[in-house]
Amino acid sequence: MQGIACSVQRTVWPCPGPGAILSHLDCLLEAIVKFALTTFLIFALGFTLLAAAPEEKSPKPQYDSKGNLLRPADYRDWMFLSAGYGMNYSPSPGSHEMFTNVFVQRWAYQAFLNSGKWPDETAFVIDERDAQSKGSINKTGHFQTDLMGLAVEVKDPRRNPDKWAYYGFDADGQTAEAMPKGNGCYACHDAHAAVEHTFVQFYPTLKPVAKKFGVYNEAREQVSDAK
Repeated sequence: MQGIACSVQRTVWPCPGPGAILSHLDCLLEAIVKFALTTFLIFALGFTLLAAAPEEKSPKPQYDSKGNLLRPADYRDWMFLSAGYGMNYSPSPGSHEMFTNVFVQRWAYQAFLNSGKWPDETAFVIDERDAQSKGSINKTGHFQTDLMGLAVEVKDPRRNPDKWAYYGFDADGQTAEAMPKGNGCYACHDAHAAVEHTFVQFYPTLKPVAKKFGVYNEAREQVSDAK
């Protein structure tokens, strides 16, 4: 029987020297650095685009099918402008003294800071609350209690030819019809407000802003009798 000779050839892999190992490590390190840098640039670009995107104008005035203004929801989360106590624009005696807290949407407030102008769909809410002097540990002065009603002022030229409209809500009212043309609120704001139809003379954080942009009517700050 003739034997068959098998020849096995062994493959010998070259053993890399120290220099080759360092070269591989350098390549790996470079790849890691490039990946990290690329990831950082992607995130940075994303944050930049988010910051540059215009803030959505929310909340905006909402109306029902009849055109009545819906009660502004969560207005207490808006920007607080100022508060007054017992303020009365006419000298008539016997009026019920209340606290009035003024709020405006945060996006509208920011727009005013940037331009000195109130953008369309700006809404002011005056939160009217009863006052009390005796309660708990209080000895002097007054503090706020129950909600008495809301007075709302809206700049919406698409709905109102005179741009500004005025609404009154009962304490639990959910809708309000715009006050008729020539109403006392419109006439008073038109004659006495320092900036557009807003009493910025009573808003200490906005008064210097209005002056900076040259939109503040100094004459409206003078003591006078409202008609």
